[in-house]
Amino acid sequence: MDLLYKPDWETTKQNYLAWWEHEYFGRCAISVTAPRAGAALQPPPLPEKVEDRWLDFGYLAATNEYRMKSTYYGGEAFPQWHPGHPGNAGHSALLGCRITLMENTGWADTIIGDGDLVSHDYNTIRIDKDGDEWKFFRSVRELAVRESRGKCIPSNLAFGGCGDTLAAIRGSVNLLTDLIDCPGYVREFDQYLMRQWIELYEASYAITGECAGGSTCWFALWSPGKFYAAQNDFAYMISAEMFNETFLPSLEMQTAYLDHTVYHVDGVENFRHIDALLGLGRLQAYQIAPGAGKPSPLYYMDTLKKVQGHKRNLHISIPADEVEQALGVLSARGLMINTQCGSEGEARDLIKCVEKWSVDRG
Repeated sequence: MDLLYKPDWETTKQNYLAWWEHEYFGRCAISVTAPRAGAALQPPPLPEKVEDRWLDFGYLAATNEYRMKSTYYGGEAFPQWHPGHPGNAGHSALLGCRITLMENTGWADTIIGDGDLVSHDYNTIRIDKDGDEWKFFRSVRELAVRESRGKCIPSNLAFGGCGDTLAAIRGSVNLLTDLIDCPGYVREFDQYLMRQWIELYEASYAITGECAGGSTCWFALWSPGKFYAAQNDFAYMISAEMFNETFLPSLEMQTAYLDHTVYHVDGVENFRHIDALLGLGRLQAYQIAPGAGKPSPLYYMDTLKKVQGHKRNLHISIPADEVEQALGVLSARGLMINTQCGSEGEARDLIKCVEKWSVDRG
């Protein structure tokens, strides 16, 4: 069934099926958004309290509706009902971290920041399923489903993952010390948290899966099954050896559970972990994101070609004026380009050009 804000959704789904299978469907996959032609709408009034911008269901619904009515979704772009991800419905909040909500993000206070890590029995770190955070975790997804039917895809949102949840509840500086003092316990602790993460995903997917016809998350890709964007931003600060020994086992658990996974390689210092990530047989796609203040992903062509050389899917976000350059050197097979245009007409023209520029280089 096509969607109100994505009238070619059935065709788009078929392109996603081919992309996940690393099949060539005549062009690269491209997710391009632009202001919708003729949409002259005013955004809903911004609540005075910062907390209400993340928690008020009426405002969240109005904001999503405004965004979707105002946006043209071209190529593999699609409308996604998503209230943002400041951590207030994340794994660390469900474990008891107080989340300070801010204008564009949220910060978690540690809950086991004192003493040695081994003095904290990870079996006692549990999700409170009677607490307000758990109620919000469920109710915001139920809201997404109610608001999405026939119009868009409800998101599983963002709720943490490998390494980052442990860094949130422990504190990054403490966790860096722990990796020297007790790496084996860090590995066990993180695997314990990953087992919880899988339970959280099951609970989320049970709410959103039927309406989504599969799933999406904070990362705007769609899968006909269970999909999530794996990441470990904490790993920016550690060596490849520490990453492989401590966190790779959790990622293997996560990718074994999911049907489709993209890894969010966030920041150039995380590029050192790509070799290990390429060894995960069930990790189908890699987003190369150099980070704020760094050059375009195209500056790191050796890294992009390494991913493609292993026959894995590649995701890059680049300006529209770099798309032709990218397709001049990268294979269109398994490539997903995320970009934006200034108008709907420009976006439509870009997709036509992509059909001409795309080359299947194997």
